[in-house]
Amino acid sequence: MTKDEIITGLRNELRAASDEKTRHSGERFFKEEVRLYGVKTALVQKMAKAHFKNINHLGKAEIFALCEALWKSGYMEESFVACNWSYFLHKNYEPADLWVFENWLNCYVSNWASCDTLCNHTIGECVEMYPELVAKLKTWARSENRWMRRGAAVSLIIPARKGKFLNDILEIADTLLTDTDDLVQKGYGWMLKAASEAHQQEIFDYVISRKNEMPRTALRYAIEKMPPEMRKEAMKRG
Repeated sequence: MTKDEIITGLRNELRAASDEKTRHSGERFFKEEVRLYGVKTALVQKMAKAHFKNINHLGKAEIFALCEALWKSGYMEESFVACNWSYFLHKNYEPADLWVFENWLNCYVSNWASCDTLCNHTIGECVEMYPELVAKLKTWARSENRWMRRGAAVSLIIPARKGKFLNDILEIADTLLTDTDDLVQKGYGWMLKAASEAHQQEIFDYVISRKNEMPRTALRYAIEKMPPEMRKEAMKRG
């Protein structure tokens, strides 16, 4: 099958499975405008897995090129397939692949769902495999692109739950501390919450030391899994 045939076959299947009710329901989750076929996420993942069987003989660069073609469409479901396909290759990741993923994040991501799916799995796995790449995330935290800034935080969600990258997480949180974008605030608050699963006291101490500067949105996310007495203390204004 050619590249065009692979993409066309997938798109035809997505169109055939589209549902107006699902599309309208999905649109209500986003403040920004999104392009949707109207296919439920579980079915999209099933399609991604099935279609990957037709391309898994290809080289990594060829599969990444197919992913980029999907990203360019602007359809959320196609971005999810691209995220799945790129993650299926995680055993073959190399440090240089982060530049490919960074380009997708910077150029094509236009909503939090695509951002989080790419960052939680594909980018997060790459950074966990090559810890030196966390330095790149710190530069994203200073980007003018809101999705790059959110991505700097949410790429560390899964490693954070494992107790990894604590100092880097706190540094990224400091960079994003007073960000005015609520989706960035939620992103770094989520990162802190994930880190609190393994480092509760350290995250609590961080929140207490920053609570008068930290937006309430980020603070509430950060302390969500803490005991009631800790949450109460953190919510007090100094």
